Order: sequence, then C-alpha cells, then structure tokens
Amino acid sequence: MSKATIYNVALKAGVSLATVSRTLNNPEKVKKETRDRVLRVIEELGYKPNAFAKGLASRRSTSVAVIVPDMSRSSIAELVNGVAVEARKYQYSLILYVLKDENRGETEMLKDVVASQADGILYMNDEINEEQYAMLNTIQEDYKVPIVLANTLYPYDNKLVTVCIDYFKAGYEATNKLIAEGRKNIYMLTTARKYMVNDLKEAGYIKAMKDAELETNIIRTSGDITVNTVHFNELFKDSGKKIDGVIAVRDSIAVSFINTMIEKGKKIPKDISVFGFQNTKYASLSRPKLSCVDIPILDIGAKAMALLKKEIDGEHIEQKFNVLHHDIIERGTTIK
Repeated sequence: MSKATIYNVALKAGVSLATVSRTLNNPEKVKKETRDRVLRVIEELGYKPNAFAKGLASRRSTSVAVIVPDMSRSSIAELVNGVAVEARKYQYSLILYVLKDENRGETEMLKDVVASQADGILYMNDEINEEQYAMLNTIQEDYKVPIVLANTLYPYDNKLVTVCIDYFKAGYEATNKLIAEGRKNIYMLTTARKYMVNDLKEAGYIKAMKDAELETNIIRTSGDITVNTVHFNELFKDSGKKIDGVIAVRDSIAVSFINTMIEKGKKIPKDISVFGFQNTKYASLSRPKLSCVDIPILDIGAKAMALLKKEIDGEHIEQKFNVLHHDIIERGTTIK
C-alpha cells in the first residue's frame, strides 16, 4: 500500500493542495499542462487519494486556517470578525488555531495546520521572529499553501503578503500629540515579551521624543492586570518621579494604568494624559474615555481575507505590503 500523501504530490508537482484535489475531482478546471504534471506525479508516487482528499475540491465551502495568539484579546476577536464577514462572501469556512497552548509549540501547531489541508493561512500572531518567518515561508513555498499576515508584519522581507498599519508612524503621531499638550515626562508602556508591532510603536515614540529633545522612558510590563498594576505602583515609590504623559501599546494596559493612577489620587488628564493603541471596546468603557490610535481592525481582517482568496485562486498580487490608514482619536484622557 502506497504511503504517498497529497502533500508529497503537491510538493513534487510544485502546486497547491487544492490544485491536486481539483485535478482529481474537477480536472476541466485545471490547465492541461498543470493537470498532466500532477497526474504524472500521482502515477510516479503511486498515490491513492482517500475520501477526504477526493472531496476537498468538490465541497461548496473551502477552508482557511486562522492562526491567532490569544482569543482573550478584544482586538483579535474583532480581527477574526472582519475575516469572517469577508470569508462568507466566498463561502469559506474558518479553522481557528490558538497559539496560547502550554503543551504544544508553534511548530507542532503549524504541522497541524498543513495537515488540515486548508486552502490558505491567515497569520495574526504579532510575535514574528526570523525563525517563525522562515517557517511560514517554507509552508508557502514548499507546500504551496498561500499565507497572508494580518495586523502583523516582518519588516525585513516582503515575500509574504501583509496587511497592517504604519505602526512606527502611529507611535510617532501619538507621542507628538502629548508633546503638543506640553507634556515633557512621557512614558511608553509596552510588553516585556518581544512583539514586532510593539517594537515599531516604541521606535516611533523614541523618534518623537528625540526630535523634541526629551528623555525617553520605557516601562516593560504585561497585559495581565495582576502583573502590570504591581509595575505601575512601583513607578510612584520614588516620590520625585514625574510622569505627565503615557502611551500604552494596548488599550487594556492603558486602562489598567488609569485605574491605578486614580486610586492614587491622580487626575486624568489634568495630571497625566494617556493614549491607548487599538481603539477596542476598552476605550469606550474606560472612565474617562480613552484617547487612542484607531487601528481599522475589521478592515484589516476583511482586506487580508480578500487578498488570501486572490492568492488561493492563483491571481498575481502586485503589492505585497498593504498599509491601511489609521486615525488618532482624542477623548477624555487627553487635553484637546
């Protein structure tokens, strides 16, 4: 009995898994040259398609793997909603993979994603290093599974289609808003864990502060309220420490900071102006309401899904790096 799989066929023929399935189920939809090559490889390898593989292309609804870091984040839920709205237009179903798994690493999960025979991958994890990016490239190039990065990026290369905002510019603009208020002791609250998008927000903050000849102050903390409130309390142990402005890389971190400061008798924004960085539901629930960088999360999700559909269909995407417009929304935590 042959041990060859649909992956072996796709890899040797240099086509996607979906193309192999279409060759088996709807050969008239595959170019003759491609069809002949796939059939030749199938014969060479002795591949025997199972029922699942044979039915892949004939289903009314195809599937896309959506890889997210943690569904507890409000921004991730919005992003997936944007993807889902667009996916319904094409009758695509979504397979959700959450990377926050204590027992399994990302490599193992990506193996599961490839094994699922999804037609494409939407990658939303905002932690991308060189090794992770290389792994994603291998999946796209060797297994011919299209990949789009949504609301994240790897700025050192543009092999993968990317949809995001200009995080550096947004960090620069938000910092300048506080400087324009007359704030001089502005802190950046970022994550201790390294995330590419947060690095860019931080770089924008540093540039704005240096341009204004002000000292930079970066606090590395966590999105976990039980952790960051301890850090925020530590800030004021030094009675001489001055803080009159804050930019947080996530709205939830900004709101946690506001609550801690109010408990200490600080007035927002009279004493300290605060900017968030997403415009999630936390921004409206905060009291006072949170000023923030508005990232068009739903639009990013929809755009990423639309581009992935083009890749799955074999259409050429001329612009790999897609930057969407962001806004600066001023509410009650800053002085207009």
